[in-house]
Amino acid sequence: MENIHYIGLDIHKKMIAFCIKTYGGDLIKRGTLPATRKALNKWLKSMTEPWIVAMEATLFSGWIYDFLKPYAKDIKVAHPEMLKAITAAKKKNDRDDAEKIADLLRVNLLPECYMAPEDIRELRRILRYRNYIVRTAVKEKNKISGLLMEVGAQYNKKRLHGRKYFAELLDNIENVPESVLNMLRLSRSNLDIFTDIQKKLVNTLKDNTLIRDRVKRLLTIQGVGEITALTWVLEIGEPERFHSIAKAVSYCGLCAAQKESGGKSFRGPISKKRNKHIQTVLIEAAKLAPQWNPQLAEVHRKELKKGNRNKATLAVARKLVAYMLAVDKSGLEFQVKENEMAA
Repeated sequence: MENIHYIGLDIHKKMIAFCIKTYGGDLIKRGTLPATRKALNKWLKSMTEPWIVAMEATLFSGWIYDFLKPYAKDIKVAHPEMLKAITAAKKKNDRDDAEKIADLLRVNLLPECYMAPEDIRELRRILRYRNYIVRTAVKEKNKISGLLMEVGAQYNKKRLHGRKYFAELLDNIENVPESVLNMLRLSRSNLDIFTDIQKKLVNTLKDNTLIRDRVKRLLTIQGVGEITALTWVLEIGEPERFHSIAKAVSYCGLCAAQKESGGKSFRGPISKKRNKHIQTVLIEAAKLAPQWNPQLAEVHRKELKKGNRNKATLAVARKLVAYMLAVDKSGLEFQVKENEMAA
């Protein structure tokens, strides 16, 4: 233990501040280096003792984590919000931040967060890009509607984005400037491109051997579709890290923030400390799932009796989390218990 060096890294886009200490807290070295693979490789060659490194989770941490992992005795990633709460101080700079991370690491007080395996992070990046493409496609649809409304053109809202109807609309539309027609054609062309791209990305993900079996098992739950299953698998990562349904529900942002003091407990709105990507998908799935799943429909009906539609949707989403976590952990297809069927 005495021979191991503890390294704290404060990572930024172009620069990395580092601090190296012994187990007893003696400073070995501190400084900065460019945030490049070449600079990191040169820095690694200067290491003479085994070392453990810690860094804060940021947009730039992923590639550095993957680059250092083969060389480090251990590598840890700190939760940024918890780290900020622990290390809050009047004086703040990159070198001090790196030293604080090194100190928390060596005394085993670092607030660690989960780091998904590299192959899962790669697939997750593809899924999030697909979601970005879908949002962009929605903007194009809204732009098409907006252009038609600007010039007073009449159209069938439900059929507008069908290829055949749209082509007929442009051929028969009257009193519309040529510039607007050109913009409509361009928007339609972009929409077709975005639609094709997102379909290809989804096919790439669902056919991947790494996650294919997990996705297929999740699809045995009535009301769970491809996107919901893919999002669950890639955003959750390893389901074993959740020791209870409550932990998974909290991670998905489906519970309220709790404040308790002086014997009084207060529940606020849904917590913003969550994985926003999976939260959005689960809430959207919960709005449709009761149409296909009798058990979820019953959950929705009971909650709806209390008069709050949003709380009913959240209740369904939490039940979905329970179902998916059970299937993912067990490795078995979904089966409804007898007591749930009777209910």
